Amino acid sequence: MAKELIKGNTAIVKGAILAGCRAYFGYPITPASEIAEGAAYYMPRVGGTFLQAEAEIGAINMVYGAASTGQRVMTASSSPGISLKMEGISYCAGAELPCVVININRGGPGLGNIAPEHSDYNQMTKGGGHGSYRMPVLCPNSAQEMCDLTMKAFDLADKYRNPAALMTDGYIGQMMEPVEFPDPVENLPKKPWAVKATAETSNNLISSIFISEDELEAHIEHLWKDKYYPMEENEAMYEEYRTEDAEYLAVAIGIVSRVMMTAIDLAREEGIKFGLLRPITLWPFPKKQLAKWGRKAKAILVSELSKGQMIDDVKLAVNCGLPVDFHGRSGGNVPSPQELLSALRKLREDHP
Repeated sequence: MAKELIKGNTAIVKGAILAGCRAYFGYPITPASEIAEGAAYYMPRVGGTFLQAEAEIGAINMVYGAASTGQRVMTASSSPGISLKMEGISYCAGAELPCVVININRGGPGLGNIAPEHSDYNQMTKGGGHGSYRMPVLCPNSAQEMCDLTMKAFDLADKYRNPAALMTDGYIGQMMEPVEFPDPVENLPKKPWAVKATAETSNNLISSIFISEDELEAHIEHLWKDKYYPMEENEAMYEEYRTEDAEYLAVAIGIVSRVMMTAIDLAREEGIKFGLLRPITLWPFPKKQLAKWGRKAKAILVSELSKGQMIDDVKLAVNCGLPVDFHGRSGGNVPSPQELLSALRKLREDHP
């Protein structure tokens, strides 16, 4: 395995290429622009295609076309750009087209700023686009995971014939860390459903339109029965930190999860038994693991770079069976370890 000091955004591109992706369509936007830059540099060197579209809407529809030929294909953007892509993502889900969508969150709403947030959580995990669909959403908290989870996203997309997404904050995209790159994926899955210039695929049809009410209902039932319910059952991922004897639990993602680990170490020095559960898949959310904590923790602190979006999933997972408090920052501000330590202390004081 080769190891390299690299930005998280660039690690995504290299991970995609190692996963067999050979097509990238996108439009640059801070703090995700290094992904387009990296794709422009690396894709042609492996015989792939990079194309900067005229705008985000054009890029996601190019993804639709490339995915329909069976190609492993990716696009990336940041918050307002992802909003423009949402219709196309829904089309890809309805047409059962595997692809990977990257969202490096910036501050919003509107143009906001270019600093990190997690405020696209609901947009990414609750559908975002129109219609009754879901897609797996993975949330890296390191440059290493930017590579590893990109590769995982391609596998999930092909396994379920469905879009898959990565969502993290601008800090994880911009920071440089050592990344150990695995060997390239070999023997990509066959896609007999794809449309190619061959006699064998001449009768294949890629579409998301079903004029008949009964036909569309049957299609939606198929999507949920064969994709979304199995994803919920089998694909949830999480990481735990210092939870062996924890009496209180923190839940955090992205850059906040890393700051929270330091805060938990400081709390432990004061005798406060805190642990961390970090959701790696934001959807499917690790509900079963959190439900266990609902039966043994005294209280939970949720921290994210928003006014509180993930907190609803945490409360549902523990069936509102214990106190769930919140500490968040927005506008691109990231809490310090001391700030989070104060929040941990307060949680114990409020829920002894």
